[in-house]
Amino acid sequence: MLELISSLLIMLFLYASISKFLDFKRFIGDMNNQPLPNSLTPFLVWAIPCLEIGISVALIFERTRLAGLYGSLGLMILFTIYTGTILLHFFSYVPCSCGGVIKKLTWNQHLVFNLFFVALATTGILLQNRKSKQTQIHNQKQFSYEKN
Repeated sequence: MLELISSLLIMLFLYASISKFLDFKRFIGDMNNQPLPNSLTPFLVWAIPCLEIGISVALIFERTRLAGLYGSLGLMILFTIYTGTILLHFFSYVPCSCGGVIKKLTWNQHLVFNLFFVALATTGILLQNRKSKQTQIHNQKQFSYEKN
């Protein structure tokens, strides 16, 4: 189950980041149309897709998976909060700067999509923590057995 969750998150973030890089000029334009200061655009157009790729890489390896799951959760919560502010009409205009087919979702669909991945990342964290505890208990029992 943990591998499935990690795989889904990896596919999401790699797809989103690669889509942004493949149509980078459009992504820059979309970011400039966000209700954020345009001075943030040069940072965000690199930070967001690079963060998505970094999270994907962290999810691949057992040693860094928990950090990747927390990164996934944090990023998806930020995207969900942003989507919520749009649905609550905090901004006068709301262009989507998502990559690929995700861009075609309505804002209500974005919210459901984001909440699904928030739940997925949360479940992954719980499963990874449980797995780590079981490994730790097993190692302690093994050490105690070898000691005696």
